[in-house]
Amino acid sequence: MYGKARSGAGPVRPIGPSPGPVPGGPVPGGPAGPPPGSGGGFGLKGWRPKRPGRLAARVLIGLLVVVLVLAVGGYFVINSRLERIDALGDYEGRPADGPGTNWLLVGSDSRAGLTAAQRRKLATGKAVGRRTDTMMLLHIPEGDGRPTLVSLPRDSYVPIDGHGSDKLNAAYSFQDGGPKLLAKTVEKVTGVRIDHYMEIGFSGFVGIVDAIGGVEIDVKQDIKDPKAGIDLKKGRQVMDGATALGYVRTRATGAIPDLDRTQRQRQFFSAVVKKAASPGVLLNPFTSVPLALSATDSVAVGEETGAFNLLSLGLAMGGNPITTAVPVGSLPTINGQAVVKWDREKALRLFNALAEDKPVPKDVLGK
Repeated sequence: MYGKARSGAGPVRPIGPSPGPVPGGPVPGGPAGPPPGSGGGFGLKGWRPKRPGRLAARVLIGLLVVVLVLAVGGYFVINSRLERIDALGDYEGRPADGPGTNWLLVGSDSRAGLTAAQRRKLATGKAVGRRTDTMMLLHIPEGDGRPTLVSLPRDSYVPIDGHGSDKLNAAYSFQDGGPKLLAKTVEKVTGVRIDHYMEIGFSGFVGIVDAIGGVEIDVKQDIKDPKAGIDLKKGRQVMDGATALGYVRTRATGAIPDLDRTQRQRQFFSAVVKKAASPGVLLNPFTSVPLALSATDSVAVGEETGAFNLLSLGLAMGGNPITTAVPVGSLPTINGQAVVKWDREKALRLFNALAEDKPVPKDVLGK
């Protein structure tokens, strides 16, 4: 009845009185309103103004989709760029898997990737071969507790499979050694099973610090060491990569240089990872992208480790970790070498607590 008029029919007249104007409709005698479906006075068929809330929701959803796509894509790019090495393996008597996650973090003195000019600038020398400058064991608890970062002095005198007893860093430098023998040695002397291995050389160290715009360190005393390329004054200051490298490498302070250096290494590592995991870095593409690319070009990880594990490491380190060192018992000279002997009873209590994912007893926390 609302279609076209029937052919041959006369005009249809209303029955009864003429109805009044429809509310909101055209006024009798006034200009005709737009026909239904014409889109009003804008000439757009079926156009209706969108509600601001609905429009904002669609924009937000679109942005979230873009961020998600970029995040997923970035994950696969970063994951594919990581250098993986065979560092962890099963062997008879290996410690059992326990609660929480354990990382062996290794800083090597590799000059790979540095030009002659860069070696001079960073005061790294011309040494060849493989050695470890830094070794730390990080335990991330299963619950909400604080992570624990334990320095393992490189001069620690420990048994090494096939080599009797020697300094801990020798396990890495032996011709038949490297990451796998080092990780095995640490597992056997601590009783803690390592879940992830990460290693970084001099070049990568500098690149990561510079990628996050430097790191703030509170220097406890004046330090001048031409061998490490630094001349630092006491106090809080922001260090670039080259300065930070000299700071963690110098042996020019303390009565026991190796132990003094482990304190600076823990201090620095906590500061750099905490900054790298901060919203100001992660949410800023001008810092997060260079950091991600620098990290993937700088570190080597165990075959079981991926980009997600590295992110978890960074987030855990942002949680104000407990930093300590293996309790030291004595500092004898063996075969002409000054070495570090652990306080075995306290050390076992420390590592047993980590293996069982329990708080470390306060009386065994070292400096």
